[in-house]
Amino acid sequence: MSTYSAPDQLSVGHVHLKVKELPRAFYFYVDLLGLQVMQQIQDQVAFLSAGGYHHHVALNTWGHSLQGPPAPRTTGLYHVAFKYPNRMELAKVVKRLVEAGYPLTGAADHGVSEAIYVNDPDMNGVELYWDKPQSEWPFDAYGKLQMYTEYLDVDALVASAV
Repeated sequence: MSTYSAPDQLSVGHVHLKVKELPRAFYFYVDLLGLQVMQQIQDQVAFLSAGGYHHHVALNTWGHSLQGPPAPRTTGLYHVAFKYPNRMELAKVVKRLVEAGYPLTGAADHGVSEAIYVNDPDMNGVELYWDKPQSEWPFDAYGKLQMYTEYLDVDALVASAV
């Protein structure tokens, strides 16, 4: 076992996903989630961002345009998670999805966060969430974090969007 610890400032820089068609993926990531296209190279690859960063999400069609998504319950990416800065911003994007009739696959209060789950058009799992203030996180009497999965009222979340 290594004694090395990653630095506290480490963060996930971006995710790069294989998709069947860029326009279909753009509907989800650009039109619904609101990411901006920073660069697109023909119909093969696109780099998407929030806030002008070079890219948070890359989408490519390289060499797999005839293949479908991986079979359920196999190895691979479970989901990519997009962290919103607060509950209001999460509510806004969930409201957009609901109003567009986009299917939600799940919702949960995890104690540390509230999360909505969807699949993109290529069946990549996507989590949309916000972190609750750390002072509200559930810890046991010994100071050990006790995350859980409980019911999240999606209607109430959507109703809170301004």
